[in-house]
Amino acid sequence: MNWETVIGLEVHVQLSTRSKLFSGTATQFGAEPNTQASIYDLALPGTLPVMNREALRMAVRFGLAIDAEIGRKSVFDRKNYFYPDLPKGYQVSQLHHPTVGRGSLTITLEDGSERVIGVTRAHMEEDAGKSLHEDFHGMTGIDLNRAGTPLLEIVSEPELRNAKEAVAYLKKLHSIIRYLDISDGNMAQGSMRCDANVSIRRQGDPELGTRTEIKNINSFRFVEKAINYEVMRQREILEDGGRIIQETRLYDSDRDETRSMRSKEVANDYRYFPEPDLLPVVIDDAYIEAVRAELPELPDQKRERFVADFGLSPYDAGVLVSSREMAEYFEQVVAICGDAKLSANWVTVELLGLLNRNNWEFVDSPISARRLGDLIARIKDNTISGKIAKTVFEAMIEDQAEVDAIIEKQGLKQVTDSGEIEQLIDAVIAGNPDQVQQFRDGKEAVFGYLVGQAMRLSRGKANPAQVNQILRDKLK
Repeated sequence: MNWETVIGLEVHVQLSTRSKLFSGTATQFGAEPNTQASIYDLALPGTLPVMNREALRMAVRFGLAIDAEIGRKSVFDRKNYFYPDLPKGYQVSQLHHPTVGRGSLTITLEDGSERVIGVTRAHMEEDAGKSLHEDFHGMTGIDLNRAGTPLLEIVSEPELRNAKEAVAYLKKLHSIIRYLDISDGNMAQGSMRCDANVSIRRQGDPELGTRTEIKNINSFRFVEKAINYEVMRQREILEDGGRIIQETRLYDSDRDETRSMRSKEVANDYRYFPEPDLLPVVIDDAYIEAVRAELPELPDQKRERFVADFGLSPYDAGVLVSSREMAEYFEQVVAICGDAKLSANWVTVELLGLLNRNNWEFVDSPISARRLGDLIARIKDNTISGKIAKTVFEAMIEDQAEVDAIIEKQGLKQVTDSGEIEQLIDAVIAGNPDQVQQFRDGKEAVFGYLVGQAMRLSRGKANPAQVNQILRDKLK
């Protein structure tokens, strides 16, 4: 039976304000439990919330980045439910009048094609606390430090059709919020969390199937695995004649499965009503244009510029701009060495490979953009070959000396003296008479062997282009 998967994502982005959404309490990550929860965050009697101006600016900033409708008048509501880490007994959120309305973003798929995914809305709300299970036997601890931290909940249209598209959408969102500097997007620390609404239906059926919501998935890899498992689970139930129950599920990464958490609430269950202690937030066109004027160059714009100005392929440009830090690093390298294509190759292959192997971020790189630019410059001026450059690159990880000093110290300078290279080639010709004769008899493939012998004799230092040219001249 042919099934179509329908996925919508709700992404909670923790805004990187210094204080909470409705109080002046600090939002710094990693503080001792319950040291950053004030009387305002707990809504104790006699306290009144005060709107965080910077959180509003960040929300509008995001809305403009995805070309969304901006609510000139947004209203906060109380979303009522009981949970141990929700100290107020309700969450201040936005239901009917969010700050950010309909928008869209474009994702690039593995085959290079693109899809435009609709964003339904992005509304502001306060975060809950956190339940702690690991350090308590038979009990649960509650840390309220996170309670009241400003969130932007970004809700997609149900237009994603498989797990890879969902991950591409999530990565694009992550890239945008990092470029905008509105969140660090650290999924491991909960700065960005994803709820996936998943359903399946028969191919061509206009009606949506019953969906399940997978809560709080905290990595790109787990998003893909959780969705794939849930699609398989639903398909097996339906093909066996069963029915899907609308519910909230959790993803267990250790067992690679989703499991039931609770029946899924609908909006009526939350008894929404306008927050009586907060006035509507009203902004005008002048405010919106002032925020627009501050927008940085965003990933899609930067990719187009890298293709146009540097002559990069759309794929290479896309890899480079996927991270703001990588794009900035690349441009610094190009400014030093003057070769964009060579720089792109070294950044996306050698450097990115090094960082991934060690689980490092760009800020952790032991090789600065200036030093990598110097290394590429030494390839361009024939001081070293591309092969030797990889040896220098490895040395640069541990040795913080200048590139020229490392080359000199390890005796890696390329041999470019024609007379010296001729002597190497003469020795190769004299030592390999059979191969020389085979080449002269028309066996072109043996030429590579002779070049390899010359490079080995020079311990990799001879200029490869000169070796090729001089050897071919001598074999005529």
